[in-house]
Amino acid sequence: MTPVDTSTRYTIDPACRDWHADGDRLRQAGPLVAVEVEGVHAWAAARFATLQTVLAHPDLSRDIRHWDPRARAGLCPRTSVAKLVLDTSMLNAEGQEHRRLRGPLVKAFSARRIGQLRPRIEAITAGLIDRLAARPPGPVDVRREFAYPLPSEVISQLMGIPPELRPRLHELNRVLARVGAGPQDTGAARTALRRMLAEVIALREREPGDDLISALMAIHADDGAAFTAIELADTVELLFIAGHVTTVSLITNAVRALLAAPGQLALVTSGVLPWSAVVEETLRWDSPMAHFPMRYAVREVEIDGVTVRRGEAVLASVAGAGRDPERYGERAGHFVLSDSAPGHLSFGHGPHFCLGATLGRLEAEVALSALFAAFPHLAAAVPPGELQPLGSILGNSARTFPVLLGPRAR
Repeated sequence: MTPVDTSTRYTIDPACRDWHADGDRLRQAGPLVAVEVEGVHAWAAARFATLQTVLAHPDLSRDIRHWDPRARAGLCPRTSVAKLVLDTSMLNAEGQEHRRLRGPLVKAFSARRIGQLRPRIEAITAGLIDRLAARPPGPVDVRREFAYPLPSEVISQLMGIPPELRPRLHELNRVLARVGAGPQDTGAARTALRRMLAEVIALREREPGDDLISALMAIHADDGAAFTAIELADTVELLFIAGHVTTVSLITNAVRALLAAPGQLALVTSGVLPWSAVVEETLRWDSPMAHFPMRYAVREVEIDGVTVRRGEAVLASVAGAGRDPERYGERAGHFVLSDSAPGHLSFGHGPHFCLGATLGRLEAEVALSALFAAFPHLAAAVPPGELQPLGSILGNSARTFPVLLGPRAR
C-alpha cells in the first residue's frame, strides 16, 4: 500500500490561472492526493486510470448522505462545491432513484433525437455568423458573442422557455457561466435565475407544450416516477445551466487551441480530418471541466494503493486526467488532432455519464466548422497570458476571448 501523508494538503484555489500546471502537480503527488477545496477536505484523482476507477466505483456514491458530517462541516453554501453537492436532481442520485430521475430524459437526449436537431443548430449558428459579420472592424469577444448564445438558445428551445423570457435568463446565466470580464455576483444571479425558472414551470403547468419541462411534469404519480416539486425545480435548473455551460467553454477552448496551432487547423479546414477530431482533442487536452465534486466512500475502500475511509470525499480532477502521460504518452501536453485519438473523461464515466454529451459535441462541431469557414483569417486579438480565467474550481476556460474576425469568406 502506498503511504499517504495527509498532514500536508494541497489547496485547490478557485483563482488558479493554470489548471493544467495544477493537474501536473496533483498527478506527480500520487494517484489520490489529500486536498482542501473551498473549505472542505477531500481526495483528488488527477491520474486518468485512477479517475476512471473513481467515476465507476460501486463503493463511491454521489449521495451526500454518505459524506461524513464532520468532514463537510466547513462547507459554505455559496461555494461552487456546495451548489453541486446539495443539488437534489439526478446529478447526485444513485441506484433506483438515479434511474427514476434520469430515465425520462434519456429519450430526449438520445443520439437519434439529437441528430434531428442539426438543422435547427445550423440555423442558429448561421444567424450568429451573420451577426458577427455585421459588426464593425475590431476585436470581438468570441465567447460572449458566439460560443455562449448558440448552446444557450438551443437548450432554451428544447426546454420550452418562452422567447420573451430568454434575454433576461441568458443575462443571468452569462454571470453563472462567467462570460465577460469584471466582478460578477453569481449568488444573486443564481437566485434570480431559479426564481425565473419557477415562473416557466408554473407557465408550463398551465400551458403544456412539446418541450422537456412539460414532459417532466406529465409523468404520472401512480407509476412511482413523478418528480417532487424540489426535484423538478433542481432538474430544470440543472438542464438549463449544464445544458450549455460546458459547451460554451468547449467552443471557446477549441477556437483558442486552433488559433495557436495553425498546422492542426489546416488539417480540418482542408478536409483531411473531421471537425469531430477537434472536439474530442479539445475535450481531452483542454477540458472545459477543471474539477467536479464529489463522490463519497460508502465503506472503506482501497484505490490504487490508497485507503479512502468511509465518509471521505473524492474530487474528480478532470483537466488533470486529460494530460496524463501514463495514458496519452508524448502527446499528453500537446494539441494533436487524430481520427483515432484515445478517449477522455470530460463527460464522465459510468452511470453518471453526461446526458448532454451528444448534443454538446454536435453543437461544437457545427459552430467550429461554420466559424472558420466564414472567417478564414480569424486571429487572436490578445496574447494568451492576458486572458482572464473563469475563477471557479469547476470550469477551465477564459472569461473573454477577443479575436479579430477578418473579412468574411465569399
